[in-house]
Amino acid sequence: MTDRIAAARRAYAEELRNRASLRSEPLVAAFARVPRERFVGPPPWRIKDPAELVDFWSGTIRDPAALYQDVLVTLDRERGINNGQPSLWALVFDRLAIPPGASIVHLGCGTGYYTAILAELAGPEATILAVEIEPGLAERARIALQPWPQARVVEGDGAHMALPDADCIVASAGATHPLALWLDALKPGGQLLFPMTSTFGPGGMLLVTRRATDGYAAEFLSSAAFIPFVGARDGRFDHPLAGALMRDRGAAVRSLRRDRHDEDQTCWLHGEGWCLSRLEPGATS
Repeated sequence: MTDRIAAARRAYAEELRNRASLRSEPLVAAFARVPRERFVGPPPWRIKDPAELVDFWSGTIRDPAALYQDVLVTLDRERGINNGQPSLWALVFDRLAIPPGASIVHLGCGTGYYTAILAELAGPEATILAVEIEPGLAERARIALQPWPQARVVEGDGAHMALPDADCIVASAGATHPLALWLDALKPGGQLLFPMTSTFGPGGMLLVTRRATDGYAAEFLSSAAFIPFVGARDGRFDHPLAGALMRDRGAAVRSLRRDRHDEDQTCWLHGEGWCLSRLEPGATS
């Protein structure tokens, strides 16, 4: 690592602090430490500013310093898989309460860049399970994450496989609804972060927190656009979710209910075995 690249990484971390109004110093430090070039394959790289309505730039970027911008980096252009926008992940990670030594599950980890950020936050005593359904990406993540032995990569389907009890579950692909499998794996106080998306427009990044005694708090943190999470899609929710997000971008959501109840005016989006609710956590009417 040259001094020039290290300086670019530190400047990038400060840019993310400003863009995402970060409060967490450990998170800023994590972005300043983790080498993004380790996770995006060899040069040349195709990168894109999500604010620009153009295709990926031509593959002529060879300087690792160019990776330390708030840009997407393509991993598989044909399938639309990229490394993710750093400021979005910084913004939502800033809302996670990750204790030292936390147990974390990262679903759809790709090549593992944001898994490494989580590993830096949770420290060397953490236990991190990184799951990726694409064999090639899983192998790349396994290699790239070797400096973080607390992270274990498995090839698998995060919508159906058994999950360990976790302090934090992060999904990096869009689901139409929260899966019971994910909610059941949360420890008391645990957090689930995932993009809730339809096929009819931008979705929202949803944070669900399991309260120790009174159900689940829920809130949308930002808008989000992601590739679909295979196995976590239900077409019945596409139109209702798109309509609800268009109405208020999720601002009315306060909790996630799992109790059986009829849909009423307190329901922001009502599903089978789950409901995003306007009520405070633990309330039923």
